[in-house]
Amino acid sequence: MLAVHFGAGNIGRGFIGQLLHQAGYEVCFIDVNQELVDEINSRKAYSVQLAMEGTPVSVVEGVRAIHGQDTEAVARAIADADLVTTAVGPNVLPHIAPAIAAGITRRVTHTDRPLNVIACENMIGGSAQLKTHVFAQLDEAVRAKAEELVGFPNAAVDRIVPLQKHEDKLLVTVEPFFEWAVDQSHIIGDIPQIEGVTYVNDLTPYIERKLYTVNTGHAMIAYLGYQMGYAAIDEAIRDDEILRATRQALQETGALLVAKHGFDKGQHEEYVEKILGRFANPFITDQVTRVGRSPIRKLAPQDRLVGPAMQCFDHGIVPEHLGLGIAAALLFDFREDPEAVQLTEDIQRFGLEHVLKTYTGIRVNHALFSIVMNHARELQARRKTN
Repeated sequence: MLAVHFGAGNIGRGFIGQLLHQAGYEVCFIDVNQELVDEINSRKAYSVQLAMEGTPVSVVEGVRAIHGQDTEAVARAIADADLVTTAVGPNVLPHIAPAIAAGITRRVTHTDRPLNVIACENMIGGSAQLKTHVFAQLDEAVRAKAEELVGFPNAAVDRIVPLQKHEDKLLVTVEPFFEWAVDQSHIIGDIPQIEGVTYVNDLTPYIERKLYTVNTGHAMIAYLGYQMGYAAIDEAIRDDEILRATRQALQETGALLVAKHGFDKGQHEEYVEKILGRFANPFITDQVTRVGRSPIRKLAPQDRLVGPAMQCFDHGIVPEHLGLGIAAALLFDFREDPEAVQLTEDIQRFGLEHVLKTYTGIRVNHALFSIVMNHARELQARRKTN
């Protein structure tokens, strides 16, 4: 069996690639980093280390790689593949769509074998969005065949893979915990047998549980940690004030998830504490500036902070601490992040109120607008006195 995976970075190798290998797939990575491609092709294997006591290591063997700009080679691989997956980042999906389209075009003209393309991205509806980009590249006849033969099931993925640097260029360190859920209702053909994947008929509750707990919690710690001068996530969460604010924000999202999706309250509280424990893992050092990167994307109306905060009002929940997280994100002025620089410059030019309204979609007369502005002013005053 052949799995073509776009993205040979730490998540691609340390999470998706490893599970595909363990399921018996030959894994062909697609990446635009020539050094990484050459190293994989030279060694045909790499190691994955768990961030836990004893740091156990496992080896992923029988892998190869193709440079992403070699569209012809990528298309041939997709034409022969049993599964296609991605872990490239939401903003990169449009850029890999032409190669996937070329592969699908070649494939459907030679075989009626079904194919599923699963975007394992940190976003809602990643596979559906990828399908839109891919189908825009197909001619009408191929598009009709692809509708019958190629599935794009959405997925929810969760594994912390911190920024890292090893002497071994292919070694990747990951946390022990992982979760990969796939919407089986959009799979075409047989369901891929991959140990560790949970297939569900309705992915929305799982996506939102992950986004509004893991991503929301991570963002809270990163943005508050940055405001309070911490460099690393595990350092920031040891601050009682940050831990308390993050836990209370996750109580707000938890109340929303229980009301909206019917999760068991007690079980969800246990899930929250497990997530907080993961952030405090002393074997994982992750920079608050890395976790907080791309604040404009993370402040979007449907994303991890504003999304649940706005929905809270529909269920009688006041998102006071989510509002604090939104305020801290607005004031994330890390000079090496382009989106942070843009936010900072816009605040200086147009004012905080204008930026809050523009990037979050929160109306000026909405209660959340006042909550965020109050916290933002407090954070600004606090920074001036420190």
